[in-house]
Amino acid sequence: MKPFTRVKVIKGQEYLYEVTPYRDKDNKLRQKVKYLGKNVNGVAVRVRSQQLLPKRVLSYGEFLPLKQIIQDLQLEPYLAKLFTPTQTWSLLTMAMSQVIRPRALSHIKSWYEGTVLSEDHRDLPLSSQSISNLLSTIGETTVHHEFARELIQLTNPHRTLVYDITSLSSYSELINILEYGYNRDHLDLPQINLAMIVDPGKGIPLMYDVYPGSIVDVSTVKNTIAKIQSQGIKDCTLVMDRGFFSTVNVEELIENDYSFIIPAPLSIKSVKQTISSVHATIEDPNNLKLYQDEPIFVMPVALVIGSVTLQGYAYYDQRREQDERHQFYRRVHDIAEKLRRITLRPWLNPADVVKETAKSYTPYLEWTVKENSFEVSIRKNAVSQRVNRMGLFILLYQGTFEWDECLALYRCKDIVEKGFSILKNDIEALPLNVRKDSTIAGYLFVCFLSLILRMRLLRLLKESELNKKYSIEGLLTELEKLRLMVLPDGAKIPTEMTKRQRDILTALGLCA
Repeated sequence: MKPFTRVKVIKGQEYLYEVTPYRDKDNKLRQKVKYLGKNVNGVAVRVRSQQLLPKRVLSYGEFLPLKQIIQDLQLEPYLAKLFTPTQTWSLLTMAMSQVIRPRALSHIKSWYEGTVLSEDHRDLPLSSQSISNLLSTIGETTVHHEFARELIQLTNPHRTLVYDITSLSSYSELINILEYGYNRDHLDLPQINLAMIVDPGKGIPLMYDVYPGSIVDVSTVKNTIAKIQSQGIKDCTLVMDRGFFSTVNVEELIENDYSFIIPAPLSIKSVKQTISSVHATIEDPNNLKLYQDEPIFVMPVALVIGSVTLQGYAYYDQRREQDERHQFYRRVHDIAEKLRRITLRPWLNPADVVKETAKSYTPYLEWTVKENSFEVSIRKNAVSQRVNRMGLFILLYQGTFEWDECLALYRCKDIVEKGFSILKNDIEALPLNVRKDSTIAGYLFVCFLSLILRMRLLRLLKESELNKKYSIEGLLTELEKLRLMVLPDGAKIPTEMTKRQRDILTALGLCA
């Protein structure tokens, strides 16, 4: 008969015993009981045997999916082409730290010493000075471009690439690349602009570049095209937001025979004229289509931009129009009421107060000052012009696209916006408190590695449908409970796996 393990509770403490059933000479069923030890996280430990007491208990479970992503994307061998083994795992350790729980780089060494990484990759130089030196060294090279080339060759990216740019602000006064410019987070701080290319097929960023904070979006496209081509990407569609639209950029993209999709900005006269002409006819029933089971009206259009004529599609979404109207009217009303409640002090400039309070809604308001208070009314014509455009937008393209393919590809840009959100809020790359240009460049490379890991993990959660139960934080917190005990003889024993942990790892393909 096979032995089995029995748990006995004595004075609130669990003890494990091995029970072996047998039959005696009279064929009666008997049991031999052998004491195994105290139940420590599912493992039997003999209390009086110092040799079996754990030498260390390390964080373990949360690294399982991250190490699998590193293996699947071959990040270690590609980093090893650019760095020493010690530097490679120092970078990956910093990146995993930012994914699991963002912390100051000065605290990473203490965290690392309590993790399985300190067993797998011992004595990594992670003191504040060592990290600063490594980041500075990286920042003085073109490592991020060389790594991007390796990553692109490995992943064989999807035919569609999404390009966008964001601002990263800093309090530092010692970094030359920091400049004041259009701040997308509305912070009154100097900034750098971070441009990024994302492969929506695999859900990971492929490359990034850094520009001074005063450089506007439209100025970066030409350099981006050159860098994409230098990385060996020739045949792809570049999806961009309207901030990159300019006559020069459009002509540059067409001259290089680059396929692209971009929304038409309303500030251009020919776009305004096209929207006015489309507005009267787009609701023709013959223009009615279904997109993801929702009705939408679609018309082909052509716009002259500079010296070229671009093809495109005009889209009118009634549900989107209603949502936009509701948000717009609510916002205008709230701002007007807020201005009416303000008591003006003698030292305040009323125009500055209105501009600061209303921001982009200023053109829709008329105001006067009476007895230290604002009298506010809404400009009907300005509001009417804004409302008439709601729900209606135009996507221009170079290439061969049907209306639904064009719309689907444009909506892929949500993935890069999600990436920027992760970078700023989850990985906490903002604000940047470093002291040198080279250090900030090295730090952004670590953030880039973190973003690859986190965005890939997010895609795996979605593909396995774990996202219906867990956020990334919830999943990693659940896996954190799985520990690794290191015994004095060097043996490594994981603690007992819970059902939730097993379900997670099974769904991710990490547990048989």
